Amino acid sequence: MNKRAVAAGAAVLAMALSVTACGGDDGGSGDKNTIKLVAADYGDKKSNASKIYWDEVAKDFEKKHKDIKVDVQVINWNDIDKQVKTMIQSGNVPDLLQTGGYADKVADDLLYKADDVLSPKTKQNLIPSFAKAGEVDGTQYGIPWVSSSRVLFYNKEIFKKAGVKNPPKTWDELADAAKKIKKSKAADTPYALPLGPEEAQGEMMMWELGNGGGYTDGSGKYTIDSKKNVETFKWLQDNLVKPGLTYSNPGTTDRKEAFADFAAGKVGMLNGHPSLVQMAKEGKVDYGVVTIPGKDGPLKSTLGVADWMMAFKDGGKQKQIKKFLDFVYSKKMLKFDEMYNFPPVTQDALKTMQSNGKHEDLKPFFDELENAKFYPLGDPAWDIVSAEIKKTGGKAAKEDPKKVLGDLQKKAEEAAANN
Repeated sequence: MNKRAVAAGAAVLAMALSVTACGGDDGGSGDKNTIKLVAADYGDKKSNASKIYWDEVAKDFEKKHKDIKVDVQVINWNDIDKQVKTMIQSGNVPDLLQTGGYADKVADDLLYKADDVLSPKTKQNLIPSFAKAGEVDGTQYGIPWVSSSRVLFYNKEIFKKAGVKNPPKTWDELADAAKKIKKSKAADTPYALPLGPEEAQGEMMMWELGNGGGYTDGSGKYTIDSKKNVETFKWLQDNLVKPGLTYSNPGTTDRKEAFADFAAGKVGMLNGHPSLVQMAKEGKVDYGVVTIPGKDGPLKSTLGVADWMMAFKDGGKQKQIKKFLDFVYSKKMLKFDEMYNFPPVTQDALKTMQSNGKHEDLKPFFDELENAKFYPLGDPAWDIVSAEIKKTGGKAAKEDPKKVLGDLQKKAEEAAANN
């Protein structure tokens, strides 16, 4: 058993003893008939904040299950991992958590298996490839919540003003298009490169894939500082950052800012996911999407991203959690997917979105997802590694990439060794 699991087990035991001593068996999550749900906020403004969705779900669920209450807490993406870590350490463990990673919680033996909290009907309704991505050593713990792939968005009007006739297929073509955009002053930022802490791990991996790199090799060993990855960031420095074709400091620029700039018509090109479609439409941007350019041609495998729902054992609320998840996954998934224009993770929602004629703009993302590459989600060390990449990975766009990636590699190896 690893050290983290022993430590976590001791902590959980201590919490359980403490609660028992107080005369109850409700665990760190309080009242046995109240489910504490902590979820990430996918909204970019008040009108589409995720709390609106979850409050409605909780209200509808409580009408049907009058003996169960749902306590909802929604946290922004920059803070959720840190706050959840504090909750767990202090014994205030949520019953359900919806966020970006699950494997570290599996390593600490904190989660129910998916089979324990999903009815067979609900589990069978999950799209198989997404469900499989939630497994650790062949057992599913992570329950897919949303999934998406990445494509290159470009502003057609900006391209026209700059004399760019076709969207780029290679890195050199992308740099050439960016130069034309800058020279013509058609956009404030020719290419938006967000390597800030919000999602540095995503933007970095998209570029690494373009040069045959990535975070791990075929055996799952971390290869963050591989020669190909170092070459990738040297190219970014020399061809986009130093010539002023992107943000002056990509390492402090978040995806949220880049998306807002594109939706405001200030950006020529950027890598994006489905929620940018709606933002671009609301901004009245005439946009196009193509497969992300690689060094020598379009990516054969783009980045696929899944976010997760997970159920904690600490509160002992297996039955209540199961009722809630069956309700959400059978009745409310489509509403969330359509709220943010995300590809669904359930087969019935996918069938509806493909057939109702409302989601033609998602077709490119569905097409890319088939061959998408995912983060090493089943690795218990990934959440630690991902957090480190978010903190310092963006420096590789301005500082010595060999050193920046080398430092990350050391931390990744240490994290892997301790899990």
